[in-house]
Amino acid sequence: MINTAIAGVLLAVTGTFPALDGWVRQGWASGALLTVEDSAGVRADAAGEASVGGHFRIGSATKTFVATVVLQLVDEGKVRLDDPADRYVTGVPRGLNGDRPTVRQVLNHTSGLYDYAHEEGYSTNRWRGADRFRTYRPQELLDVAFAHPSHFDPGKGWRYSNTNYIVAGMLIERVTGRTYGDEVRSRILRPLRLAHTVVPGSWPGLPHPHARGYSEVDGRLVDATLMNPTLDWAAGEMISTAGDLNRFFDALLSGRLTSAASLDAMRRTVATNTIFAYGLGLQRFDLPCGRSVWGHGGELIGYRTYATRADDGRRATLSYNPLPADVPAEEVIGLFASVYC
Repeated sequence: MINTAIAGVLLAVTGTFPALDGWVRQGWASGALLTVEDSAGVRADAAGEASVGGHFRIGSATKTFVATVVLQLVDEGKVRLDDPADRYVTGVPRGLNGDRPTVRQVLNHTSGLYDYAHEEGYSTNRWRGADRFRTYRPQELLDVAFAHPSHFDPGKGWRYSNTNYIVAGMLIERVTGRTYGDEVRSRILRPLRLAHTVVPGSWPGLPHPHARGYSEVDGRLVDATLMNPTLDWAAGEMISTAGDLNRFFDALLSGRLTSAASLDAMRRTVATNTIFAYGLGLQRFDLPCGRSVWGHGGELIGYRTYATRADDGRRATLSYNPLPADVPAEEVIGLFASVYC
C-alpha cells in the first residue's frame, strides 16, 4: 500500500494543457494525459505519472469497437439491426410484456437488460482483492444478468447496461465463428495500424509505458493497475493510447469503417437524462458553447477515459488516473470546452 501523498509522483508537464498539472497538484489524479489532433497538427501533454503516448485501460470505449464490428456485419448482410437479439444469442430474456429486445436496442441500451455489473463483486470499477485476477467466461456474466427480470420492456426506456455488450460480443462470435477480439483485430486494429491497441483477454498487465491506477481501500491507496479484465470482456476490456483512439474515432466518424447508412444509424441517439445522448455504441456530448462532439467514455478501476471527435475533424482523447477526491465534472467539461470551443 502507498499513502495518499503518492510518494514519488513525477510532475512531468510540458505546459500545453496546464489544467492537467493542476489536477495532479490538487490531488484529484495521480496522472493525466491529453492528445488533440486536427488539420493544424498534434498537441499532447501529460502530468504526474502519465506520459504522452502512454497506454491505459479504455473501459467502455471498448463498446464503440464492438458496435462498429456489429455494424460491419450488418453491412455484409449477416446481421439485421431490428432482428431479435436472441436470433443470434440464445437465452436473451424477453421484456416485461414479452417483447424480444432487438440488436439495435442492445447496442443503444434500450433493451432493458439487467446489468450484471450491479451484482456484488462483479464491477471492475471496485476493488475486488484477489478476485481481480479471476477469469470469467462471457456466458457466466450473462447467467448472472439473465437471472434478473428486465428493467422495462424493450424500447420503452434507457438504462446503461454492460450486459448489452456481452450480448453484442457473443453475437459477433456466433455469426463469424471467431472470437470478438480476433474480429476487432482483423477489421479495425490492423487496417488502421492501431499498433498500440490491445484486446488483452486474461492478461492482467498493460504494455509499457503506462501510468498506474489506484483505488482507496480502508482509507489507504492501493495499486490497482494489474487485473484480469475478463469481467468486462466486450463491454470494457481493451487497452489503447490517445493517438490510437484519435485515429479510430476519426476513421469511424469520417465514414471509413462502415457504410453511410450504418454510420447514420450509429449516430441516431436516444435521450438518457445524463450528460450525453446515446447512439449505437456512440455517445454525443453537447458542450456549453453549443457544439457537440462524438465518442465514448470509459472507466475501469484506476483509469478514466474520454475519446471524442467533432464533425470538423478535430479529435481529443483524455485519460487520467483518478484519486479519491477525483476530478470535478466541471473541470473535465471545461477542459473539453477549451479544446473545442
